Amino acid sequence: MKKRFMAMVCTGIMSLSMLAGTAMADTDSTEGIQASPEFYEKADLSVLEGKKIGITIQSLENAYWAGVMTALQEQLDEIGANTTIVACDDSSATQIGQVENFISSGCDLIMIHPSDAEAVEDVAKEARDAGIKVMCWDDPMTNTDGNWILNNTDLGIAIGELTGEFINEHYDEDNKAQVTVIGYPQTTILKEREDGIMEGMENVASGKYEVVANQAAIDANAAQTAMETILIAHPDCKVVTGIGAGAMIGADEALNISTGGEIPEDMAVITTDVTKQQLEQLADPAYPAKGIIGFEGSDEDTANACASMFALILSDSLEDQNVFRGVAPITLDNVEEISGGMK
Repeated sequence: MKKRFMAMVCTGIMSLSMLAGTAMADTDSTEGIQASPEFYEKADLSVLEGKKIGITIQSLENAYWAGVMTALQEQLDEIGANTTIVACDDSSATQIGQVENFISSGCDLIMIHPSDAEAVEDVAKEARDAGIKVMCWDDPMTNTDGNWILNNTDLGIAIGELTGEFINEHYDEDNKAQVTVIGYPQTTILKEREDGIMEGMENVASGKYEVVANQAAIDANAAQTAMETILIAHPDCKVVTGIGAGAMIGADEALNISTGGEIPEDMAVITTDVTKQQLEQLADPAYPAKGIIGFEGSDEDTANACASMFALILSDSLEDQNVFRGVAPITLDNVEEISGGMK
């Protein structure tokens, strides 16, 4: 049963990835290039040698960001770039100051993962006026040379359709899946992702499930506590889907405890992000993790793609300001391969 489900998932998500590019191009503020492995292969990473690169991100406390930034620092060091990576701890004022410091230190390129994209538009313009290239990770900013972004609605749809495929395998209209959705509507992009999840499930498994709980939780501890509470009210809830790593790790732990590690065939946790702990739980039959909608692959794969973006921007080879990252499934079929490139 599991192997059949995984085959369906791989076929479905490959189609989703191709459709995502079309959907993205239709949106007013998000027209651009759909990235592929061939797109990144066009970059000449040697142009990064000797370049001074400043990177400011929201937080290094997040496991996904910590892993990717470790891999990126290692790769840029190996190439010979002079790289500084700092976290603003989700403070726009701090992030503005960090970008100003990068400007005064004479960076060749500054990458911003914005706490608030609008808040850093002016300082990004200052950088470009000073002749510095600027890249944004996650938001379609105006004052940049390149934006590396996701369409979060389409990402959510991919998560939801993957969840729907599992529901179709194990449930029907006479035996509906009880589903918990773990979102975080306080953040606009995560609300878009959550809405996409709901749309994706309905696309694939309409009439075969009911959402018994919709819980806001962004970190693993909050997700675990929430799931433990939900199981008291809904002990037959066996399917969990959500917006990130915290949702998977926390729900996995709660369900592992409630089942004593004896996971039934019709139980699943399906989310996005790619962290080492998620991959370990996906590979461990004592946890109900069944699939992750990932991006480039491992931490090393994402770091290589990001470095390629830097090289394309610095060599004026980027054909469009907006570059959309692709999505792909991580399942039992490829989890070992992906795990080999994690930090």
